[in-house]
Amino acid sequence: MEQILTLKLNIKDTFNMELPADPELGNARRQVRHACFSYVVPKKPSNPSLIHYSPEMVEAIGLGQSFESQGFLEIFSGTKVLPNTNPYAMCYGGHQFGHWAGQLGDGRAINLAEVEHKGKNWMLQLKGAGETPYSRTADGLAVLRSSIREYLCSEAMFHLGIPTTRALSLVLTGDRVLRDVMYDGNPAYEKGAIVCRVAPSFIRFGNFEILAAQKDVKTLKTLVDFTIRHHYSHLGTPSKGVYLRLFKEIAIRSMTMVIHWQRVGFVHGVMNTDNMSILGLTIDYGPYGWLEGYDHGWTPNTTDSTNKRYRYGAQPQIVLWNLLQLANALYPLIGEASHLQDILKEYQEEVEMAYLNMMKSKLGLTEIDLGDKILVEELEKVLQRSETDMTIFFRQLAKIKRNGGSDGLKLVEEAFYMPDEIKGELKTQWQVWFSKYMDRLQKEKKNDADRSKHMNLVNPKYVLRNYMAQLAIDAADEGDYSVLNELFDLLKRPYEEQPEQHKWYAKRPEWARHKVGCSRLSCSS
Repeated sequence: MEQILTLKLNIKDTFNMELPADPELGNARRQVRHACFSYVVPKKPSNPSLIHYSPEMVEAIGLGQSFESQGFLEIFSGTKVLPNTNPYAMCYGGHQFGHWAGQLGDGRAINLAEVEHKGKNWMLQLKGAGETPYSRTADGLAVLRSSIREYLCSEAMFHLGIPTTRALSLVLTGDRVLRDVMYDGNPAYEKGAIVCRVAPSFIRFGNFEILAAQKDVKTLKTLVDFTIRHHYSHLGTPSKGVYLRLFKEIAIRSMTMVIHWQRVGFVHGVMNTDNMSILGLTIDYGPYGWLEGYDHGWTPNTTDSTNKRYRYGAQPQIVLWNLLQLANALYPLIGEASHLQDILKEYQEEVEMAYLNMMKSKLGLTEIDLGDKILVEELEKVLQRSETDMTIFFRQLAKIKRNGGSDGLKLVEEAFYMPDEIKGELKTQWQVWFSKYMDRLQKEKKNDADRSKHMNLVNPKYVLRNYMAQLAIDAADEGDYSVLNELFDLLKRPYEEQPEQHKWYAKRPEWARHKVGCSRLSCSS
């Protein structure tokens, strides 16, 4: 069965063939120097079973119908290793919550191989397949709860049009894994699981940072040149000028990614530099969340509940801070700071304009008007005066008629968690804003139908709210995967009406307001 699977996978390993390896073998914890990765062996699960797979990704990597084979399960559960491949864990460092954390690395991720299919390259990575040299005090395993969240969200993000890693398969290991969900001294055993993640590359800012911190300029140059050769070859032959252009393009891609996050109300939760992709992909789905009440100060991560460093409204600026750390890591190859500083300054200017343009698109505004920035700012202020569901508000707003034939406040009423609060001064503020918005719509050339259509292409009707993921988790824990299947299919078409799925177009239910997994999540999530 292995040989059949191998014939269907066009293996084209580069990372572990062209970059320096840790000379020490085995999965034992250690500090690694002068190397970009360590060879490892996945832990064999006791009784693996496939509970879901993405037909789209099965096809993308060239597997055809192989998901039905025992070989598929063996490979993507870590039971067996593909012939002529050498699995490995990457070495990287990172700044965590603003502080340098030293060596981190793939603590529970094992890269199986790289494959090429139809002109695209994909790296296959198992998350939760056991210990690596970078696991520190952890076991390198994952549980069904966090695996479902990653599996569903990575695919949901893709169909929302957001740059992201993808998910191929979700496997139960048959083993029990001990986890203290909220880090409150109450550990419990949960079902073990493994997600196969897929991306052109999993290289992070931290891969460069660790080498710069170790003053290993030789290996740093080797890794940066590799990155250019395989992922930014259009920039040209590596040189100081090309290194600067690389940094500029990473900045642009990162900005594009975070503006998309803001557009749909996605909050990553842990924007450490080791969770920042050099391809501008959303990577590492842990304690993420979706804005329900529109609140720039909200973060789903309980670890960050005091300082709220990674709150929704701060995400574009955190990307800038992370880019500064990347600039510091690349500096040894460039030797001068001024051009790097210029790129960071350009990011600051461009991200503000990109944010405004994104918000204008959500409001259906395409013409240039100097008052748009103030209109957006006034909306954001009044949105936060009362708990207002972001997704429902903007989706309902598309129904407004600029001829004054509709009551704007009435149209968005179902977005308010407590409609009775919209009275007095607050109601007046809303009415004033809608009056200004209606005046602004008169300057638009599109008719109501066209404007509504375009608004519905940027304002999704369905997003993966935390309570929805938790319902899938609770059912799956009982062996019922129907909710998982339903959400997987629902989130493939997030901008479509899908009237048969209208039950998911709803505010967070009250039972989920303070429920673990719905409102409170940890880095174990």
